[in-house]
Amino acid sequence: MSLTLRTISREQHLAYIQSLPAASHCQVPAWADVKTEWRSESLGWFDRDEQLVGVGLVLYRQLPKIKRYLAYLPEGPVINWYAPNLDDWLRPMLQHLRNQGAFSVKMGPPVVIRRWDAQAIKAGIQDPEVKRLRDIEATHIEPRAFEVSDRLRKMGWQQGEDGGAGFGDVQPRYVFQVPLANRSLDDVLKGFNQLWRRNIKKAEKAGVEVVQGGYEDLAEWQRLYEITAVRDRFRPRPLSYFQRMWTVLNNEDPNRMRLYFARHNGVNLSAATMLVVGGHVWYSYGASDNIGREVRPSNAMQWRMLRDAYAMGATVYDLRGISDSLDENDHLFGLIQFKVGTGGEAVEYIGEWDFPLNKLLHKALDIYMSRR
Repeated sequence: MSLTLRTISREQHLAYIQSLPAASHCQVPAWADVKTEWRSESLGWFDRDEQLVGVGLVLYRQLPKIKRYLAYLPEGPVINWYAPNLDDWLRPMLQHLRNQGAFSVKMGPPVVIRRWDAQAIKAGIQDPEVKRLRDIEATHIEPRAFEVSDRLRKMGWQQGEDGGAGFGDVQPRYVFQVPLANRSLDDVLKGFNQLWRRNIKKAEKAGVEVVQGGYEDLAEWQRLYEITAVRDRFRPRPLSYFQRMWTVLNNEDPNRMRLYFARHNGVNLSAATMLVVGGHVWYSYGASDNIGREVRPSNAMQWRMLRDAYAMGATVYDLRGISDSLDENDHLFGLIQFKVGTGGEAVEYIGEWDFPLNKLLHKALDIYMSRR
């Protein structure tokens, strides 16, 4: 296949994304408006008939004092990753980005390499010899993903660190997903473990109500989110970030972003944001108060969000990032423990890859990032 690459309009980019069953929310044109600290560009791949056959959202971050950029394609580009001529897709992209002043390119191919079902993970947690997901035999392995990795290495791409240390935003390599395609809601609920099902019933009996919010409720979201940040010791994003996210994403598609609250006796106890692109639905950000945990608002809220995703015709409900650690002493262990209760599966992508266009500047960036 003879391919050409050039800058395309946001309209062309969005129309292509809308023609697909799903794509990452990090690859829709409006994601560029969420990330205001980066310059952006929409790229399009065309076949010899001038048909658009792939797109990519590139975010450019300038180095201090010089006009050189890190070019980043989060969870992209959206191309045929299994094409035998992968070089014909990526070589013109590298040349174009070099011409734009990029000194290094980072991308996150949306290619799944392994899956572990809930049963396998639970068995791994109970085994004292098992410390990481990779210590467990995968339930499903995608052989073509290994071919993609081999091709990238041969082209000179370098695999990023497992932890994903990078320049700015870095997407998770491991996520947790609940498959919804060809399943009844009853089947999905039966897949939940006993504790989850009990907690959903407990919330129902206690009268926990789950409602959708709007732009005007983002200040209340921020209140719960900042309580969570103090408790879990992370630096929260400002309210303006979520206001911008809501505005730009829903301007692009009125159903792109949703906000949910779980409340008891009129008091909001937990909240979450949801993102939708085609048949892929993400639980994006979560927040909860330090009070009212006994009525299980988070379980009630997840169950409502999952049911809404199902009603939209989603094929997957994505609970986003997890650590691959199965060590009970690891501070992130609780995250996988909570998510595995949904009966879904842990999913490993092939990770983020770097291509140094200027080895000296790329190395300098690596040193800078390691000292942060």
